Amino acid sequence: MSRYFISLFFIFISFVLSGQDKTIDLQPKDTVEYKQEYGLRVGADLNRLLFSFIDEDYTGFELVGDYRLTQKMYLAAELGNEQKTQTEGVGNSPLYNFTSSGSYIKLGVDLNTYENWYGMNNAITIGGRYAFSSFSQTLNEYNIFNSNRLFNPDGFLVGAQEGEEFSGLSASWLEFVLGLKVELFANIYVGMSARMGFLITNTEEERFPNLWIPGFNRVTDGSNFGVSYNYSISYFIPLYKKSKKKKDDKPEKKDEF
Repeated sequence: MSRYFISLFFIFISFVLSGQDKTIDLQPKDTVEYKQEYGLRVGADLNRLLFSFIDEDYTGFELVGDYRLTQKMYLAAELGNEQKTQTEGVGNSPLYNFTSSGSYIKLGVDLNTYENWYGMNNAITIGGRYAFSSFSQTLNEYNIFNSNRLFNPDGFLVGAQEGEEFSGLSASWLEFVLGLKVELFANIYVGMSARMGFLITNTEEERFPNLWIPGFNRVTDGSNFGVSYNYSISYFIPLYKKSKKKKDDKPEKKDEF
């Protein structure tokens, strides 16, 4: 019996000693994986909706959306329709009144330059778009300059063929976009963007130039550049999550003597 207990004692000691041979890692690596949500964000431009109510010469709407492709990159798109009536003149003398109406689509990418804390999904983006617009223009009324000032001291006569429509017009342009999106509530975002466009193509009627293009805004004589902006509210639809490991802290270098 004593031999039996002595044998068990030595077996126990051998297990203890073998366990002490294993090194203990006093600085274990952080293997926690952080899940990031990927999905589709859809919404509308508040700026165009607001001006549709307060400006009787304008109606428009724009749908906005983006899809998170990678951690920093988003596929983005805008789809809209606008109609605007405006008057052009010289000084206090109106020359013509016209209405431009049509639809447009913009496709491109956004790159998020903002480094979020864990759990945040805000964005400060730079990006680009290729845009295309199809529209028509209606010349509502116009005045003709009259060189005979004897019977017309103002120098303008009312033109004929009022309400003439020029259809089948189109334009395409590139946009540089600076944007901001902030998560106001869970999955609800507010955003704003400023855009500078450069016209690539501009199909217009010979008798009447394109002075205002839906999606591009006002066309400046002698320049292909245009400026626009939007204010949006959107909802994020999470589709799946991707794991992202937390970056390991780099060990501090010890001074060598």
